[in-house]
Amino acid sequence: MSSSKLLIKYGGNAMINQELKVQIAQTLYRLKHAGHEIVLVHGGGPFINKALEKAKIPSEFIEGQRRTSPEAMIEIQKTLIGEVNADLVKIFSQQGLKAIGLSGLDNQAVIVNPKKLQFNLPDGSLEEVDLGRVGQISSIDADLIHSLLQGKFLPIMACIAADTEALSYNVNADDFAGEVAAAIQADYYISLTDVDGLYQNYPDPISILHAISLSELPDLYGKIIQGGMIPKIQSLENALKKGVKNALILNGTQPEQLLAYFEKGSTIGTTITH
Repeated sequence: MSSSKLLIKYGGNAMINQELKVQIAQTLYRLKHAGHEIVLVHGGGPFINKALEKAKIPSEFIEGQRRTSPEAMIEIQKTLIGEVNADLVKIFSQQGLKAIGLSGLDNQAVIVNPKKLQFNLPDGSLEEVDLGRVGQISSIDADLIHSLLQGKFLPIMACIAADTEALSYNVNADDFAGEVAAAIQADYYISLTDVDGLYQNYPDPISILHAISLSELPDLYGKIIQGGMIPKIQSLENALKKGVKNALILNGTQPEQLLAYFEKGSTIGTTITH
């Protein structure tokens, strides 16, 4: 397969296991040396939960979104940038990659507005719920990312960004990855999850849908696309609509899937195309 620009969203169990982190770093080393340009975006839900628990800050979720107070944001920023991102940079660098740790704060690469949830009330009116320091991306300046890619670096991005008043916000990692993928016009936006792809009949491996078109997605929501897979697919769908060429779901706990797909051209995971 010819060299491509890859945006990889990294999360789930593959982020918790140190051995898997090393395997993923070794895999990306091979892909980089095959000529692929790679940007890695990560979240860190389990690490944030632990940090907030330690700081005795309660977590409240609304429609799967964490309401984030200014106090919680301090802990989240410390955790994602100072712990999770720094650890990934260290491990990836040890495996020979020119890894650089970033967030949306660097060079004001990502600017956000406060994200609000809207609910339809029985009387037909709308109720707006403020999520605190949760950000909705309003703009991305990809100059820094492009410069790093040209220098053969591998940017590793934590999903923290600021608003125009320089207040920090936590951004959903899937949303962040999809918007960055669109901003750099990635050839592939790859979501590493804990499953092998989208299943017609989970967990029957024969029922994996290996190829889906963008036009087929709307009919799959609520049937095949359910629960935690919904925000991931919405992010992939959004990125494709904004110019990303291909979206791909692979199992992050099996890094060899990346090599099978990009080195051997294996039919693996789920690819979504235009």
